Amino acid sequence: MVTAKRPGGTVPEGADETALMLTIARRYYREDQSKVDIARELGLSRFQVARLLQEARRSGLVRIEIGSPGHVDEELSTRVAERWGLSRVIVVEAHPSSPQATFDFIGAAVAAELERLVTEDAVIGLAWSRAAPAMARELRRLPPCTVVQLSGAIYPPGGLPGSVEVTREVAAAAGGTAHILYAPLVVPDAETADGLRRQPEIAAALGRGDRLDVAVLSVGAWQSGSSAVYDLLPDADRRALRDHGAVGEISGRVLDAEGAAVITDLDRRVVGATLDQLRAAAVRLTTGSGAERRDAIVAAVRAGLVSTLVIDDALAHVLSED
Repeated sequence: MVTAKRPGGTVPEGADETALMLTIARRYYREDQSKVDIARELGLSRFQVARLLQEARRSGLVRIEIGSPGHVDEELSTRVAERWGLSRVIVVEAHPSSPQATFDFIGAAVAAELERLVTEDAVIGLAWSRAAPAMARELRRLPPCTVVQLSGAIYPPGGLPGSVEVTREVAAAAGGTAHILYAPLVVPDAETADGLRRQPEIAAALGRGDRLDVAVLSVGAWQSGSSAVYDLLPDADRRALRDHGAVGEISGRVLDAEGAAVITDLDRRVVGATLDQLRAAAVRLTTGSGAERRDAIVAAVRAGLVSTLVIDDALAHVLSED
């Protein structure tokens, strides 16, 4: 047993060596402290610290795994599918330091699913997300089909392609037709939205939402940075929707924790497919990333807006918990 002197006192004989190994391991592996610094702060020699780290690994107290960002975690995928009664879940390992790289991994997984699912003459509906540009970029070839933009145009920051560009790129991969919504996602008032919906091209695109074979959707949490709609609204509208129970949104439509639609003035100002149209799609291929989207994903599942779920492991872990 190690007797370790600490600043201000001594660890007595009989102290728990396992607890000491855990303390050292946390400092070394999680807090990136050097063995010399750990030894000085705990009143040990550097060789004692090295021995205890070696023993922690030998005993299984510490396990070192080599990550492979973008890799599909089959076991975690199965756990999430069973927990929420979903037919298919794909969990990809997140990038350790780049959220956009994680979205790119998700987009690549969605592209592979589309190549597996889509048949000739299918109708694909696309909602924009940060994973959507990578999805479009990764598609090699789809059978000839129709591609519909599901919600009004989003022009993201940072040089990412917007919803119009993504829709056209996917249609090009399919050698098919793109149906574009030449309108903003959210407009200032319901009268403007009604007028836009009556425009022939917009009306035709929205009408195709009644016959979706595959809807590619994205779930946003009701907070800044996790929802394009949230970030478009003034603070007063954000608070009002939260007061009505909003936890997330999907394609511009806001949901509460039970998956029910939160109907306010915003719903009448959104130019895009309705929840009923999205729910009726034969396949709802839905994405999300980050543990903060947990409640929003659960709401989307309860709303019937998910049949295949593509997420990162951070979100999967909180979804697999009881």
